[in-house]
Amino acid sequence: MLENVEFANPQFFWLLLLLPLAIVWYIFKRKQETASLRISSVKAFKASHFLSKLKPLLLALRLLALAFIITALARPQTEDISTRTKTTKGIDIVMAIDVSSSMLARDLKPNRLAALKDVAADFIKKRPNDRIGLVAYAGESYTKTPITTDKSIILGALREITYGQLEDGTAIGMGLATSVNRLKESKAISKVIILLTDGVNNSGFIEPQTAADLAVEFGIKTYTIGLGTNGNALTPIAYNRDGSFRYGMRQVEIDEALLKDIAKVTGGTYFRATDNEKLEEIYDEINKLEKTEIEEFKYYRYEEKFRPWIFLAGALLLFEWALRATLFKSFI
Repeated sequence: MLENVEFANPQFFWLLLLLPLAIVWYIFKRKQETASLRISSVKAFKASHFLSKLKPLLLALRLLALAFIITALARPQTEDISTRTKTTKGIDIVMAIDVSSSMLARDLKPNRLAALKDVAADFIKKRPNDRIGLVAYAGESYTKTPITTDKSIILGALREITYGQLEDGTAIGMGLATSVNRLKESKAISKVIILLTDGVNNSGFIEPQTAADLAVEFGIKTYTIGLGTNGNALTPIAYNRDGSFRYGMRQVEIDEALLKDIAKVTGGTYFRATDNEKLEEIYDEINKLEKTEIEEFKYYRYEEKFRPWIFLAGALLLFEWALRATLFKSFI
């Protein structure tokens, strides 16, 4: 009966301290009322003697009824809570992903692009209330997915991103400009681009600085990530006869000055990821920096449970009265 039950007025349980006092009072009073009588035989009083032994049962019934009444006064109740959430300040995010051939370098496991897709997927899953879009770029750029709240669409599009869908090269300005174009009409309180590259701008007809100025004009913050280990990395350098890549050691070149400048002018931050663990830490840091404000409404419904206790107390008092009026009438 008390499972998942809370009490609205638990202070009434202090009244239970009266029960031991009532028992002490009853014992004291009974001793005063007990008289001794010497007779030659008690055979005629055996039945009466048995009933007198049960007389404390009347007190037990009354005290138990009183305990039930006190429990009812404490107002036992069950609580049903329902919640509704509302995004008060959402964030629109575009993830601009470099898909040039150098993203197949194996300094991250199994390669840079695969490692990025794993971490990016985890990041997307952690942003259930935000709209997210994907832009892929190499020597040119295109919108893989417009900003949407449908995470299944975004994750599916992310899995489909591979090398070879675009002309090779690294057009950082094009990737950034396409991302800005996806966000410029957004009405979100906060607009963010996460731009990742592992190289130097060497393609495209839009300069990165121009794209950064566009981001500033539309109030879009840009986080930039330079991906690649320090020194040399095992990178595709040519094709084999069967069409597969031939790998060789090549120096990692990332235009960190450019990425830092883009982040600075747009109000973002530049990060450098040299391994899988560092890449995960960067996306976790961005996730913490860009917080979506959620308003949660809670609805409480209480169901009072005092009535069964009142009924039980009434039944015990009625039973106690019936015993007093019948079986124990001659002893009271």
